[in-house]
Amino acid sequence: MKIYLKSYIYLLIFNSLGLIPLQVKSQNITSPNIVLIYADDLGYGDISSYGGDIPTPHIDNLAKNGLKFTNAYAAAATCTPSRYAMLTGEYAWRKKGTGVAPGDATSLILPGSTTLPGVLQKAGYKTAVVGKWHLGLGKKAPVNWNKDIKPGPLEIGFDYAYLLPATGDRVPTVFVENHRVVNRDPEDPITVSYLKNLNEGPTGSKNPEQLKMMYSHGHNQSITNGISRIGYMSGGEKALWQDEDIADVLINKSVGFIEENKDSPFFLYLATHDIHVPRVPHKRFAGTTGKGARGDVIVQLDYTVSAVQKKLKELGLEENTLLIFTSDNGPVLDDGYVDGAAERLAEHDPFGNFRGGKYSTFEAGTRVPFLVQWKGKVKSNQESTALMSQVDFLRSFATVTGQNLPKDIAIDSQNHWNALIGKQAKGRKSVVQQAIRNVLSYIEGNYKYIEPHSGPSMVPWGVEIETGFNQEPQLYNLKKDPGETENLASKMPEKTKEMEAALNKIRDSKVLGKSTTD
Repeated sequence: MKIYLKSYIYLLIFNSLGLIPLQVKSQNITSPNIVLIYADDLGYGDISSYGGDIPTPHIDNLAKNGLKFTNAYAAAATCTPSRYAMLTGEYAWRKKGTGVAPGDATSLILPGSTTLPGVLQKAGYKTAVVGKWHLGLGKKAPVNWNKDIKPGPLEIGFDYAYLLPATGDRVPTVFVENHRVVNRDPEDPITVSYLKNLNEGPTGSKNPEQLKMMYSHGHNQSITNGISRIGYMSGGEKALWQDEDIADVLINKSVGFIEENKDSPFFLYLATHDIHVPRVPHKRFAGTTGKGARGDVIVQLDYTVSAVQKKLKELGLEENTLLIFTSDNGPVLDDGYVDGAAERLAEHDPFGNFRGGKYSTFEAGTRVPFLVQWKGKVKSNQESTALMSQVDFLRSFATVTGQNLPKDIAIDSQNHWNALIGKQAKGRKSVVQQAIRNVLSYIEGNYKYIEPHSGPSMVPWGVEIETGFNQEPQLYNLKKDPGETENLASKMPEKTKEMEAALNKIRDSKVLGKSTTD
């Protein structure tokens, strides 16, 4: 009788949310398919529905057909910690070694960890990651790229993985499918080093005549496809990717996974390479925007979204699929290559009138586009000012799939399912942001506090972005001053102390995760 009553209560709850029935193993619950498209270095102002000057009609359709958030955040201003936090439900600054990972890093998320894909896999979903990983692979350094590479995504909850191991500007420049390098040749073993040149191969610094895209800072080591990268690599000629084809390869793997799992609940995490450097659009998109390679890969990203939308529509899955589109951190223009990103902006403002950018503790570092579409369930053409964080995906999806996670697991993740699907206007009470050097800021209500730090005022490797670092505490009223131009700390010392104490309480806490709306 108790089991029947519990099941009946679950049915009432999920029916009230308007969810579509799906049988998930033996659980008597209802859940949608989930597609999470995670863009790379896409700024708040980079798509036209957020004010961008580059046409992105298919991404904009997500806003027209669903919900647009204006107050949503990635967990960090760089890629590795944002992805770590999103997949584990735990801020990355809590774990050492989760800064921007080198291309030969070992696994940062270990088997046995509670993860977003693991939670959904437990609920009966088929799970896949396609695209940029940048969370390390393998157990021991150096990684042997010529044998099975594990642990990796398959050991933390994904059923299928097709990866760029790190980023497009780092070696190894090969795809990894599940545990193996794609097209690897035993007669041409792959060797990777971030310390020394291997076999004295050509590099950007020594052989610039071989480059089709010149580097601007860093990115001057081993050359693949006429582009020099960070790190050194030898061998693996048959396995090397062509940058122009990366978007199409990821699309094909993604729609293939959807097709294969159309009759069962699935979770697809599509982590695009666009619009990260090196920006090398396919010839279909090259030169189409007049804003250089960066503008062209934004259009290519829009095409990626359209391909997923087309497949869902073709299979009749639009009304049973929750589609989320967001970015891992804010924008950067010159991030290591001479590609005209800054010179050809014209009226386009990737930063959305916010201060800072990728790497920064200012708003443009972590405030990102965030769109949700679920046809027939999420009302169309909505806009929400709810405070949202990607770290909350884990507990929100756990809740909607009937899983009650202990509070000492995924300690920073909160359940904000109702805000995510537009059923509730209120989201988080507060959020913590992470910049480079693990400098933290704290947002609650209208105010943002940035902790003191003695580092440089500008990102030191030439990207022309303010860090937001200051030896004195900073306090901004984001409602009145979203551009963070007036530091109120000296005028409002009590509020500053209050915000500092709140941040330190979270920093020192061991158990979080309780939703502010519970």
